Amino acid sequence: MNFVFLSLQRINTDRESTSTGLAKELSNQQHKVLYVNPSINRKTWFANDNDKFITEHIQEIKDKKDSLKEISKNLYRLNTHCLLESINWIPSTLIFSILNKINNKRLAGEILRATEKLGMDNFILINDKDMFNSFYLKELLKPKAYIYLDRDKTVVMDYWKRHGTKLEPRLVRKSDAVICNSYDFEKYNKQFNRNSYYIGNGVDLELFDIENQYEIPNELKNISKPIIGYVGALLSLRLDVDLMIASAIDNPDRSYVFIGPEDDDFAKSKLHELENVYFLGKRHKNIVPAYINYFDVCINPQIVNEVTIGNFPLKIVEYLSLGKPVVAIETNTMNELFSDVTYIAKDQKEFDELIDRALAEDSAERKQERVNFTKQFSWNRVAHNVLNVIEKIGK
Repeated sequence: MNFVFLSLQRINTDRESTSTGLAKELSNQQHKVLYVNPSINRKTWFANDNDKFITEHIQEIKDKKDSLKEISKNLYRLNTHCLLESINWIPSTLIFSILNKINNKRLAGEILRATEKLGMDNFILINDKDMFNSFYLKELLKPKAYIYLDRDKTVVMDYWKRHGTKLEPRLVRKSDAVICNSYDFEKYNKQFNRNSYYIGNGVDLELFDIENQYEIPNELKNISKPIIGYVGALLSLRLDVDLMIASAIDNPDRSYVFIGPEDDDFAKSKLHELENVYFLGKRHKNIVPAYINYFDVCINPQIVNEVTIGNFPLKIVEYLSLGKPVVAIETNTMNELFSDVTYIAKDQKEFDELIDRALAEDSAERKQERVNFTKQFSWNRVAHNVLNVIEKIGK
């Protein structure tokens, strides 16, 4: 089969997402895959705070380099050269939609040229949350099937809320199928499209492998045990800052280690004043397992809101694949998928109690149980589930 992916996440970064992992796995299974990186809009073109991957994309456009690049066998990346208009500020969804169709036509033209060059005249289009720039691509590209991938509640965020609350349900309705990485998202999308299916999520089980020989990172060598660790973006929209402050203050005998970029709320928080809290910054995904391997307990102190209540926290699988005891705040997905192999807390008091329990109960047998549990989260299985969905809808 041929696949075209559109996503909010670039494939050429040190971050993975459901779409990047799925695209790579499908290409490994001898399917031809074109992955379209997010297009550059006019506001981004003139911005001064772009990350290095966006900056490289813009420079590529300026240098008029080939937009199409082979990443690996059967996997191609498209950095579109068309400049999209920045129109999200428009209050009227009707006017926004008229102008958005122009953006979609620009994007569609570049995708068609790329698919023709690759000989992909009949393809499955998978749209990973790009609800605006890819809204009209079913009509413009006429793919064999148009599949919407729902893996995050972006529509409640400020940027997407104005037009997304109206447009995303319309997009879901006209999609041939919706694939979801959590049961909550499957249930939500079935309101609009009966062909909505849970496909799970994947992790690089070769990278996060307990059998690997990891050297202790230098930054951890002088940090006293036990180490309570978190890996991922430190965002107050998703994590409970106050809970972590209280936990660190109440437990001075523990060391709290955070790995990942911080937002302003975290950067200005009291956590930075505490002697038993360590912020190590962002680390490349390839060395993250070495840090997790030397944590005593891994945590996911999510704040429960519209964004987090139904999402799939991939870091939980990464923690478990290295055999680590995990303590997390209760969400629907934690209860549905991970209740048998993690410690789930309702509040800060229980969170602290469960960390003590996790430390006391850890054993070689429990480590192996956690590792065995994560085998179901291979990208091979996710790809298999997606191919089953395509078969179900007769495409």
